[in-house]
Amino acid sequence: MGFRFFAVPGHVLAGAQTLEGVPELLEPEGPDVRMTAERALQGCEFRDMRARDRLRALLSSDVAPPLPSPGPGCGRSAIFAQPPADLPALLRMADQLERLAQQESGERALVWKCSQCGTRYAVPVALVRRVAIRCERCGETVELNPARSTGEESLLDPFLGQVNRARHALAVFFREAMARGWPVLVCTTD
Repeated sequence: MGFRFFAVPGHVLAGAQTLEGVPELLEPEGPDVRMTAERALQGCEFRDMRARDRLRALLSSDVAPPLPSPGPGCGRSAIFAQPPADLPALLRMADQLERLAQQESGERALVWKCSQCGTRYAVPVALVRRVAIRCERCGETVELNPARSTGEESLLDPFLGQVNRARHALAVFFREAMARGWPVLVCTTD
């Protein structure tokens, strides 16, 4: 189960039966934000409450959230933050997300895959140089050319890179929603 954050103008919520097809829908950038949002919010607080606990309280209670679903594959939605009252708290949380992403970035590595068997090879960015090695599984030559790497990941936890991208995307999204004066809503996704 993932969480989908989105924002719409406040007037759209008044008596809304559906939020599908709303032309002015703002969402965080990035495809992996929905599945990593809960982990991205780990360590953040919103109004003297852990942000993850607030998510669960809004969406996992016995009473269904009050607002309609934003689309297929999503549950009913609830207001996570509403301007102007929640503006300072949401901006503080955006700062916390940016700070956490910076603190937990760890050492970065470029990654290559063997074209024959798919074995992955990672080299810390500071040590990268152009070299060819033999794959330890199949013996195929793997060229470790920085221009041909499959991407950059954290050496400690490859998933942490996705989480940090989600943190940055959520921080930008929260700031933009508050700048527009739109309430931030959240719902569960399949």
